[in-house]
Amino acid sequence: MLTLQQIKSNPAETISRLAVKGFDGREAINKVLELDDLRRELQLDNDNKSAELNKLAASIGSLMKQGKRDEAEQAKAEVATLKDAQRAIAQKLAETEQEQRNLLLTIPNLPCAMVPEGKTAADNVVEKTGGPMPQLGEDALPHWELAKKYKLIDFDLGVKITGAGFPVYTGKGARLQRALIQFFLDEANEAGYLEIEPPYVVNEASGYGTGQLPDKEGQMYHCQVDNLYLIPTAEVPITNIYRDVILSEDELPKKNCAYSACFRREAGSYGKDVRGLNRLHQFDKVEIVRIERPEDSYAALEEMKDHVQGLLEKLGLPWHILRLCGGDMSFTSAITFDFEVWSGAQERWLEVSSVSNFETYQANRLKCRYRGADKKTRLCHTLNGSALALPRIMAALLENNQTPEGIVVPECLRRYTGFDIID
Repeated sequence: MLTLQQIKSNPAETISRLAVKGFDGREAINKVLELDDLRRELQLDNDNKSAELNKLAASIGSLMKQGKRDEAEQAKAEVATLKDAQRAIAQKLAETEQEQRNLLLTIPNLPCAMVPEGKTAADNVVEKTGGPMPQLGEDALPHWELAKKYKLIDFDLGVKITGAGFPVYTGKGARLQRALIQFFLDEANEAGYLEIEPPYVVNEASGYGTGQLPDKEGQMYHCQVDNLYLIPTAEVPITNIYRDVILSEDELPKKNCAYSACFRREAGSYGKDVRGLNRLHQFDKVEIVRIERPEDSYAALEEMKDHVQGLLEKLGLPWHILRLCGGDMSFTSAITFDFEVWSGAQERWLEVSSVSNFETYQANRLKCRYRGADKKTRLCHTLNGSALALPRIMAALLENNQTPEGIVVPECLRRYTGFDIID
């Protein structure tokens, strides 16, 4: 969440930057400042009463020694009255602080200066494009037909076992899926990311820490009996490793990666845009997460973008990078770059990765800090990215690499699959 210092240093600028995300922050920001004034008044009143109590407590002993019992008893009565008043102030102070925190949780992160203005995905900016475009014939099949033809993925069986959006991978389809996971993990390891195997369910505090709660609670599967949530991405458990942690400056950066299944309740529309692997409720993904000093985080963001681009180039997929406009960004992000690959048979771009810098927004919620050489503690910057999400990568690989002889496996995956072609 935003820090009070961010808001108080320039409220008008905060409101202006929030407007880039399409968020009217005037009422919320003014209320936060009003509550902060009240909090400060209450704290001052509490401190003054503490000083009075200390003074009265010191006087009671002196009065008793002087034999002034009546005056001592009167002082004791004043102490009792002050303590009652202080308890009431403490309760009001706690309520004010909680109200302020609850309000801060509803305010999105500020977009950085590089974020373009815009309301929808149509306003995103194409930053870079690369990779060979496939040359497919008129008889090219979409991936859901290829999956059926070569017995790679059984969508109907997934519906039988669970429901729509939960495919079953079989045979070479399962092996190709496993090959992608291993390839992405090995590449992350070579890039210096420490692999983590996280839990697939998290508690409420973890959801709040990374900003899924209260913003996206409707998109998460909730285990109500235990009040646990299935993770929508490995970002959540990995970033929460650093919740309530003070790192030393020489420990930074922290670079972690993780494979996990991901679970999202998000409802999809009907039609080709959500058909097959285009939108799922359960899918596999390798995530990269970084904890950085603020002055290093934008260089780290570029490294992460280069890493994802390198994966797509090794897979031989056509790709482009989008710099998201304010209206298409997530609640918690300061800047986001989406990677999309071209799906040859569907003739459309499919999102396969988002790489984001959250600056101090998540770190403030997490209390993720580092101690510098001057012994002062400061908030870290947190970043994460998909490297990569598998379903649409699989869709593009199947479609773009189809030939009359079968589906050609990219060379970088063959040592993992054990086969060169799916026929």
